[in-house]
Amino acid sequence: MNDSARQVIDPRLDLVMERVVDVPVELVWRAWTVPEHLMPWFTPAPWTTVACEIDLRPGGVFRTMMRSPEGEEFPEIGCYLEVVPNRRLTWTNALAPGFRPAAILAGQAECAAIVMTATIGLTPVGTGTRYHVHVQHRDEAGRKQHEDMGFHDGWGKALDQLVALNRR
Repeated sequence: MNDSARQVIDPRLDLVMERVVDVPVELVWRAWTVPEHLMPWFTPAPWTTVACEIDLRPGGVFRTMMRSPEGEEFPEIGCYLEVVPNRRLTWTNALAPGFRPAAILAGQAECAAIVMTATIGLTPVGTGTRYHVHVQHRDEAGRKQHEDMGFHDGWGKALDQLVALNRR
């Protein structure tokens, strides 16, 4: 998708967050695409990201392991759909690496059971970045579940953690 072909937002199925942050685009991109840069901020505290695997190409793997404050671990795996350096990153958990249909497992963690496609858009604004998140859901129930789980607070807190790491 080129910049002029922005995704259409369907308020019944999609969640959106946009902010301007005082972090250069290149650093935000690196925070999303290099495992050791992603792990410190990706999961809102007190949760942590304890593992990450990135194969940064369409069809490549995007895998994380989140740990709850109680020590329970939640694996997430998806497939990159679009990689435009320093501009846009799109992945989905509806597909496994290699564009294979993802398995839905009985007893899957609540957040892993939400089928979604996420796009992170980055636009330079002065020395900072306009950070645009667009998460598309399979159905209204999934969108509502994701919102009720704290989409805006969680993704916002994670972004705050990314910004704080880049101020050190």
